[in-house]
Amino acid sequence: MSMIVSQESFRTLVRTLSHTPEPDAADAWPTRQLTLLADAGGYRWNIPREFGGAGTDTCEILDVYRELAAGSLLTAFILTQRNAACQRIELSANGAAKSRLLPALCSGELFATVGISHLTTSRQHLGSPAVTAVPDPHSNGYRLHGSVPWATGANAADLLVTGGTLADGRQLLAAVPTSRNGVRIHAPVALMGLSSSQTSIVELENVVVGPDEILHGPIAHVMSSSTGAGTGSLGTSAVAIGTAEGTLRRFRSEVDRRPELAEFVEPLENEALNLTRMLRKSAASGDQAVVQAAEELRRRANSLVLRSAQAWLAATKGAGFIAGHPAERAVRESMFFLVWSCPQQVLAGNLRELSCGVH
Repeated sequence: MSMIVSQESFRTLVRTLSHTPEPDAADAWPTRQLTLLADAGGYRWNIPREFGGAGTDTCEILDVYRELAAGSLLTAFILTQRNAACQRIELSANGAAKSRLLPALCSGELFATVGISHLTTSRQHLGSPAVTAVPDPHSNGYRLHGSVPWATGANAADLLVTGGTLADGRQLLAAVPTSRNGVRIHAPVALMGLSSSQTSIVELENVVVGPDEILHGPIAHVMSSSTGAGTGSLGTSAVAIGTAEGTLRRFRSEVDRRPELAEFVEPLENEALNLTRMLRKSAASGDQAVVQAAEELRRRANSLVLRSAQAWLAATKGAGFIAGHPAERAVRESMFFLVWSCPQQVLAGNLRELSCGVH
């Protein structure tokens, strides 16, 4: 068991989050949840010790995501986006940017998020880049122009780690202050679930980024070169497994009142345990099979979180179908994993299961 997860302060955080009412509208922000997270040291966990952080390793961070998601998917999701921004900064060769930004992110003085889906899974079908990068001779940097389609917590962020594509196909990542001229954050999108994550479109209108703000590139496939040995796609699987575990804990309370439901919850609980073992094994492995293992893990984690939420809803009968019931919210939020950073191979596997019943 990881050191953070075993600490009483962390366990208290998860218990408190699981009982703290969460906002569920796009015009709300989970200030209370994020304050609890910060007070528990959550902004230090993935920052290297040399910058004031805890220097938590990948395996431990995955355990943190899983346990945190069991208490609050909303909090865990926002943390993954903030941590993804921190990771791109940490892995940068730009020492000045690291020294300037990481201590402030660690202390909570700065809050960061990422807008990188247009470089990975989102909008890859378009013929032209969603965001272009053009050399700017006046700053010796670049001008970014275009639309970042998904940026979680953009309204609350001081810093947006995002990227653009040059005319020759190379890409770059930069740490862009959200107060910079030309940055325009749209109103948060109302989503099926997790609306209070305040996920927005961010327009970049010839936004200048200087050399001291370039984190990676220009280089081909900048996302591959800037991921390093971090949590990567395993992080989304950890959050999915944890969300399923949280749902099953609530389902278990229903079983305590109605023992005849035990035969339905126990197989799902065992499946969650097996997936947790797979997660830890994948995180500890360093061979070429990791990518395939991660995709299979994500497919199975998606399946588990969907089935767990629907099983709980069915067990609650009509009560769970009333808006505001925890089971109703769990079903809505479980659907998130079908669209969040979901590789095509994973989505195809989930669609195959949904359409044919094939696992």
